[in-house]
Amino acid sequence: MSDLRPEDFDDVPDDEMTVTITTDDGDVTCSVLTILTVDGKDYIALLPLDEEENPTEDVWFYGYSENPDDPNEEPVLSMIESDEEFEAVEDKFDEYLDNLDFDEM
Repeated sequence: MSDLRPEDFDDVPDDEMTVTITTDDGDVTCSVLTILTVDGKDYIALLPLDEEENPTEDVWFYGYSENPDDPNEEPVLSMIESDEEFEAVEDKFDEYLDNLDFDEM
């Protein structure tokens, strides 16, 4: 699995937010696609980028939380523990994509 380092959140000049995830294979920079809320819990959808910062075909989902008492504290990412939870997040992400497609029409 991956070791998440919330201190690796950083803003890219074009206002695209990225996060670096440390996996068994090394560091992976990911573009933040969106933050979703499912059953009252927040999740983040990440798009891994290759060495040339081109998007890959995978989307990674993690639990996402911020400290409401300290807006300067870095967000915390967590693994999704169950298949049911993952499927609910994936369904919500599909809805998000459908809404993007609809908005572009």
